[in-house]
Amino acid sequence: MKLYTRTGDDGSSGLFGGDRVSKSHLRLVAYGTLDELNSVMGVVSLHARSACASLDTLQRIQHDLFVLGAILATPAARLDLLGARMSKPTWDLADMEADIDRLTALAPPMTAFVLPGGTPASAYTHLARTVCRRAEREVVALTHEEPVNPAVLTYLNRLSDWLFALARAENAVAGVADIQWVPKD
Repeated sequence: MKLYTRTGDDGSSGLFGGDRVSKSHLRLVAYGTLDELNSVMGVVSLHARSACASLDTLQRIQHDLFVLGAILATPAARLDLLGARMSKPTWDLADMEADIDRLTALAPPMTAFVLPGGTPASAYTHLARTVCRRAEREVVALTHEEPVNPAVLTYLNRLSDWLFALARAENAVAGVADIQWVPKD
């Protein structure tokens, strides 16, 4: 199979199931941002400490993001084509929330807004969090145009919280204080 198909040279892209839409379509914008987030998660996995997030957990998230992208790449009328493996993420929300609580307990209580930075792992995790939030906004925009599985939004919302908790835990475990936002006089 060749990497190039030439079918997108006209500015269109194929959805799962065969429909073609503009590359600027909200559906493509949303799952393109999930692809970007997945790439940033690959960078996070190079820097994260196993005491905070295991490589298995980070790769599980990457697999889930791929599934969410597949859901978004499939028109609602064709979702039956995905099958059970590709119809929902694997990380249960209750388990993700429990891990958010575990990560939060690793860091000192927040007393101010936190700026991205500290360790490289924390900075990259904050980058992932902001890309996740953008993906969430783009999926919300898509929901105003077409039906979207609500599990996509819920997962992204919770994942951004998890990424924030991970960023703070990465700094704490490394003995680096979060950078606090302090208003300037």
